[in-house]
Amino acid sequence: MQRRTFLMSTAAALALTAAPAGALPTAGALTTRATVRTLDELRAAVDRARPGDRIVVADGTYTVPAGAPLLIRNKRGTDRAPVTIAAETRGGVVLQGEQSFTFEASSHITLSGFAFRQSTTLDVPPDCSHIRLTRNDFQLADIEGLHWVMVRADDSTVDRNHFHGKSTLGIYLGVEGAGTDEMAERVHIHRNHFSDHTFGGSNGGEPIRLGVSPRAMSSAHAIVEHNLFERCDGDPEAISVKSSDNVIRHNTIRDSLGGIVLRHGNRNRIDANHLLDGTEGIRIYGNDHVIVNNHLAGLSGRALVIGSGSERDHLPGESPEARRGNDAPDRVLIAHNTLVNNTGTLSGESQRPHEPRDVAVADNLFVSDTGQLVAMAATVRFTWSGNILWGAADDGNMPATGGVRTDPRLVKDAYGIARPAADSPAIDAGTLRRPPVTHDIDGQPRGRLRDVGADEYSPRTSGRGPLTPADVGPEAP
Repeated sequence: MQRRTFLMSTAAALALTAAPAGALPTAGALTTRATVRTLDELRAAVDRARPGDRIVVADGTYTVPAGAPLLIRNKRGTDRAPVTIAAETRGGVVLQGEQSFTFEASSHITLSGFAFRQSTTLDVPPDCSHIRLTRNDFQLADIEGLHWVMVRADDSTVDRNHFHGKSTLGIYLGVEGAGTDEMAERVHIHRNHFSDHTFGGSNGGEPIRLGVSPRAMSSAHAIVEHNLFERCDGDPEAISVKSSDNVIRHNTIRDSLGGIVLRHGNRNRIDANHLLDGTEGIRIYGNDHVIVNNHLAGLSGRALVIGSGSERDHLPGESPEARRGNDAPDRVLIAHNTLVNNTGTLSGESQRPHEPRDVAVADNLFVSDTGQLVAMAATVRFTWSGNILWGAADDGNMPATGGVRTDPRLVKDAYGIARPAADSPAIDAGTLRRPPVTHDIDGQPRGRLRDVGADEYSPRTSGRGPLTPADVGPEAP
């Protein structure tokens, strides 16, 4: 690759100076497109890049020398005119070696279409912002303990990538922040495909980890949406949340050990996710969470767990060691979820001293033929209303006033998802008068009279179901 020549004609560059409408570069900048064919040419093109420039790397395999990464330093695009570094064709540029790109004091940079095969973490540091990783293929060296991508910069975006093929300890994607207790804010993770993590340890192989224990009290305001997880067996937590004020919505976790776990942090919203034919479901610790519109079916483990705490509450200023304990759930809303044919439906924990308190469990569908539908341990000031229970499973210990046993008359749609039939008693049976649940799992408006469960009945066929590989990854729309 090093013997190829740099190709960039002045005429071609000038032909591409006009930016798309609404995406103008900064005043005085000349938008260019450079095609580079060696690492040296790539370094030179990055060094002179200006807002709106696009650097295209010719297809091929490039080995980045040890100690000489592709440094992006003091490069600042703008929101409307980022600096883009892209592979000639998606997946056509393979980056090998110890490192690939490194960032320093840069913003509004996009990396697109690369096949990353490096042996150290791709790090987005906190002195950067607005870094976008899009349409890349991540299969880094399968080294014990290696985390593949770590995002610590505010306003970063990770979208339409494929993370796959790890068999050892280490996570695919982590979000942290500066120092020991801060979180990067407003990170957006969407339309990614996470698959085939086969690490057999008890933990440490999460596809996504939002924070770590010392950062739990920090607000991240991350949005994790429209991601697909398949055969993610490296950890019981496919999405591990260890920070506060995040939204996890419209994701599909299929045929995986891992589930969605609010391990640390407060005020997180888990909304309209599909967890199908795997092991773990949703597990909750911490305060003021909202768990709504989720569909959990065919899980061989515990579908929905309201945990117990080794601490009543975590507080600012406590030591990192104290922060590692589980925070008992307080003031959690669990509403309009559908749980069908799971080995465990709704359950609690008794192995820690602090019980959950002030939790509302309302307007959910609990359907199973095995075990108990509700198997809670100690609780304080729980409110139960409007739940529907059905199947050969025993009702368990939900209060008699918390719901009714009646056939919800569910029918499977073209995606295999159980939805209420036109004569279902779930229709218009919701009891919450002002819940923060305005739409259902498909994004359809709930209206004034809300149905029990994740789906709001409509005579029209839903155009939305669980995600498939065609919806995510480098070739996604």
